[in-house]
Amino acid sequence: MVPALPMTTSLEEPLPVAVLASGGGTNLQALLDTVHEREVRIVAVASNVAGARALARAEAHAVPTAVFARSEHPDRATRDAAMADWLQERGARLVVLAGYMELIGGPFLDRFPGAVINVHPSLLPAFPGLRAVEQALAYGVKVFGVTVHFVDAGVDSGPVILQGSVALPDVSDARGVLEALRPLEHSLLPEAVRLFARGALRLDPANPRRVIAEPDLRKQSDPVDTL
Repeated sequence: MVPALPMTTSLEEPLPVAVLASGGGTNLQALLDTVHEREVRIVAVASNVAGARALARAEAHAVPTAVFARSEHPDRATRDAAMADWLQERGARLVVLAGYMELIGGPFLDRFPGAVINVHPSLLPAFPGLRAVEQALAYGVKVFGVTVHFVDAGVDSGPVILQGSVALPDVSDARGVLEALRPLEHSLLPEAVRLFARGALRLDPANPRRVIAEPDLRKQSDPVDTL
């Protein structure tokens, strides 16, 4: 379950955001192009892969970068702790997993309670985990989608923030599906970050699995059940 947080976000100052990415960084680029230096300021980009294209994208915008390779630490928990230290030193208050291909442990999540989100290439709860598109193709689905969700201790099991779908009845290869989903990812992820920065997300009291987006929520005085 995602912990409840008080509404402390202010639009007067951009929300400090960190991004974790393992590959090309197209979702990071979407954030840099849409919300960076507007509603948010991307203050750190970390990767588990040295030479990941995402790092170069960040450096092009003068965003600090670092690599936390699993092989350079005794175990995942130690690596996650070092990464969390580095992100917090840079003031990050939201962590975005944008194509980060490793699990995040509970101790890391405890460092950023209710403030870690992920973008996943399926309509969760269908097809969680790795190779989601390949799973969907093997199942024979005709509609594919993207989910932006809060991260909890499970695998792609946190509360859903936003979803979008596209009908692809004739596509039979993962590359074609991923190309069709990319515009959805590049739209939904920045919007979810924007809503978080505005303090516009809360859990439905009747169903804590359901996230409600209320653009004017931050103007209200009662912080109960906010994320």
